[in-house]
Amino acid sequence: MGTVTIGVSIAVPEPHGSRLQQLRAGFGDAAAHGIPTHVTLLPPTEVDAADLPAVEAHLSEVAAAGRPFPMRLSGTGTFRPLSPVVFVRVVEGAEACTRLQEQVRDASGPVARELQFPYHPHVTVAHGIEEAALDRAFEDLAGYEAGWPCTGFALYEQGADGVWRKLREFPFGSAVVPPQAGHVDRGSVSAH
Repeated sequence: MGTVTIGVSIAVPEPHGSRLQQLRAGFGDAAAHGIPTHVTLLPPTEVDAADLPAVEAHLSEVAAAGRPFPMRLSGTGTFRPLSPVVFVRVVEGAEACTRLQEQVRDASGPVARELQFPYHPHVTVAHGIEEAALDRAFEDLAGYEAGWPCTGFALYEQGADGVWRKLREFPFGSAVVPPQAGHVDRGSVSAH
């Protein structure tokens, strides 16, 4: 059957996801249209295609034990000079994302793996582009704000064309969403 490259992430919902994807493309990031806007829980990971049912069963267990939580994005950050990345910061929901990614990558599960860098939940808005464009992304999105209730995550597969496609969603086991502290849903971008 061969291998497939998978990832697990929390999708940034509409209208925020499309808006950030369009902005990412506008900064010159050629990968923008092939990568749905997201917060990573499992980075690109190669697995045997025959192991996908076990991966899905594991993710179902993680999701069933999970509970919805408020997510809020605010402002920008960067991994430069270590990595040419500008991102929108996760300012609410980061601890829940950290717990989830640990459960997804648990040593007893089918996608146990070490990370290249310490886990830092974020939404990439520019990657591997010219320094001036990275600077512009950092400045243009400095005032960005968006919030939503996170009610689950999804499994994605990267196609031979480099495009990430959703295979399956995994809703959390409880539908009760705690109220967001300082709920913001402006999805705005400051003008510079």
